[in-house]
Amino acid sequence: MSGERIHSERAAGRQAAQKQGALAERRAALLLRLKGFRIRARRYRTPVGEIDLLATRRRLLVAVEVKSRPDQSTAAFSITPRQQQRVARATEHYLAANPRYSDYQIRFDAVLDTPGRWPKHIPDAWRMT
Repeated sequence: MSGERIHSERAAGRQAAQKQGALAERRAALLLRLKGFRIRARRYRTPVGEIDLLATRRRLLVAVEVKSRPDQSTAAFSITPRQQQRVARATEHYLAANPRYSDYQIRFDAVLDTPGRWPKHIPDAWRMT
């Protein structure tokens, strides 16, 4: 197989994964809105990390990691400590850029998206020390 064809197949695979991830994030945002959250940002990118969704409800700011996998346990275990650290650093960046949330309680949640099932919201999925 030629190098060009392999590159093309990898690009197509990445494109499909990005499309699936975007759909999972839309489903997660809908779920959170149904639970009374307001979505403040989607795919918030910083030099130190990215947050899939940022949402508020009352005086709570939630940084949400969305994972789409074939099953919930695989999705849950795919949120690594390193990834948690990146989300935490990106949240600090968001707070610095949006000081109106500085007195909000901060929480890290996960939404696990699996085929054929409603997404599962896990409040307080991890804590940073």
